[in-house]
Amino acid sequence: MKRRSFIQRLGAATGLICVGGSAYEMICGSLENAYAFGYVETLSDIEARHYEKLPDDVIQCHLCPRECIVSDVERGFCGARENRKGYYKTLVYNRICALNIDPIEKKPLFHFLPGTTAFSIATAGCNVNCKFCQNWNISQVRPEQVQNLELTSGEIAAECVKKSIPTVAYTYSEPVIFYEYMYDTVVRISKDGIRNVVITGGYIKEKPLRELLEVVDAIKVDLKSFSEQYYKDIVNGELKPVLDAIKIIHESGKWLEIVYLVVPTLNDSDDEFRALCKWIKTELSVDVPVHFTRFHPTYLMTNLPPTPTKTLEKALEIAHAEGLHYPYIGNVPGNSGENTVCPNCGETVIGRFGFQITKNNLIDGKCGSCGRSIPGIWK
Repeated sequence: MKRRSFIQRLGAATGLICVGGSAYEMICGSLENAYAFGYVETLSDIEARHYEKLPDDVIQCHLCPRECIVSDVERGFCGARENRKGYYKTLVYNRICALNIDPIEKKPLFHFLPGTTAFSIATAGCNVNCKFCQNWNISQVRPEQVQNLELTSGEIAAECVKKSIPTVAYTYSEPVIFYEYMYDTVVRISKDGIRNVVITGGYIKEKPLRELLEVVDAIKVDLKSFSEQYYKDIVNGELKPVLDAIKIIHESGKWLEIVYLVVPTLNDSDDEFRALCKWIKTELSVDVPVHFTRFHPTYLMTNLPPTPTKTLEKALEIAHAEGLHYPYIGNVPGNSGENTVCPNCGETVIGRFGFQITKNNLIDGKCGSCGRSIPGIWK
């Protein structure tokens, strides 16, 4: 099947399409046919951005807080960027290993064009190594270990226009490591009026982040914990750079939502919930949505049970007690914590069941019952 035919069939797909088919069954889920097509066997050879040349053909990357120092013919931690004779190259430009048309609620973004879809794409690689990663099949591998579809920003724009998809989401793995491809695609498809959302762990340096914020519409940050030790032991990263990035995003005025994956016994204490909520209230705003999301055992963390619903409900209770206006419960379809509730009158403004919108009483960005403005991007 040719590339164009493959893309044209995406509209009927219901699960994440993994380029390469059955090799990624854990990601593809119940999808019966991972479509066969001609994939590209070569990696890209595009010069990366945000790096510094050092003596003896050594480079130092300044894209993420790791700031990898990389010798010739070596790669950075992410495995997606390589030093070639003193020039740092991105190997994943136009090289997609996973894509699908998703509900925007799946990201999750609850205050961004509810009920619409997002053309969601990813390349291989990541700059952290979360022990609970649900997409480890693509995030914790090198790009030559997966099958890649070559897809240009122009082709993405054309498909979105053709299918009336309002948004492209850079997601599944870690968009920071395919920064150049993401940035150029954002700039290109914005010309067609298509929105762009970044689903990230927020592990990025200030300069590239500020450049990205000039062109994107919204960012959802996965804040793994409110503990440096957790980041060291479970994420293989650092907390402070993520908190700094979140503050920069909020200060920029771009739409921000935060997801906190609640892992039993590791980051689920009332004290940590309370400290997180106080930080959001003090450093950001009570109007920043925070999603307390249910953990499911996977990858290197299959020894823990799924998060009890009562733990998530306790987090929600604490968030409300601390004055946050839009805390949510995630990965528990049917729980009332999925709904957007007006902080003024207490009426449900947007009702949800999983990824589906069951009620929308939002009128011109305001509560349909009392007229209070509800922050978000609604049209």
